Amino acid sequence: MPNKPLIEARGVVRHFGHVQALRGADFSVRQGEIVGLIGDNGAGKSTLIRILSGTDRPNEGEILVNGQVVRFNGPQDARGAGIETVYQDLALAPDLDAAANIFLGRELLRPGLLGKLGVLDKSKMDRLTGDAMARFGVKIRSSTEVFTLSGGQQQSAAVARAAMWATSAIFMDEPTANLGVRQTEGVLDLIRRVRDAGTAVVVISHNLPQVLEITDRIFILRLGRTVGQVASSKASVDDLIRAMMTGEFRGEMT
Repeated sequence: MPNKPLIEARGVVRHFGHVQALRGADFSVRQGEIVGLIGDNGAGKSTLIRILSGTDRPNEGEILVNGQVVRFNGPQDARGAGIETVYQDLALAPDLDAAANIFLGRELLRPGLLGKLGVLDKSKMDRLTGDAMARFGVKIRSSTEVFTLSGGQQQSAAVARAAMWATSAIFMDEPTANLGVRQTEGVLDLIRRVRDAGTAVVVISHNLPQVLEITDRIFILRLGRTVGQVASSKASVDDLIRAMMTGEFRGEMT
């Protein structure tokens, strides 16, 4: 695994008036690894992810992609850097089929005059969607309307969409919330497949046993600051809870 971070946050500060959401947060993720981001409510997880995904800007600190300082003026800038985000609401259009959702906002046009007239290249989008689903082991037909899918299938469709476009990293906010045991295992397996394909994955979750199971490293936030990071194999749920509550970690921090 390369030592150089793919995406990095250094000393990020964000305040909203007198409210300090982030007081100096640090974070990094490398290619081909799954990193957890945890913290109690109000720790600053969501604010940090919004900044890294381009929907918010820091008051202080730096964001780096491939070692270069970047400034995201919006989500499109983050997407241009290969960063995709899967939020809890999934942002799927239920009345559209899987292919239309995969290419939502990125629709392909037919070549020639038809394309100039705005005619979509549905067959190509269907084919590329099928290829992506097969690559990540997602058993959803490109023509299936999203509202007919189960919760786990919808989550898988959202992850597959992000994985198709991400070239750097995918941020996933509570990726298995409200899913059953079997559906959860399917989504976790999909996350591993995305990681194995070389895309970095960041998981934000309150489910600490699951975070320990799926991740390689874990960053812990408390009151807007990064308490530290730890290898998942060297931590326990009690260790993580203690660090979240007190800022102290008795195990080996990295």
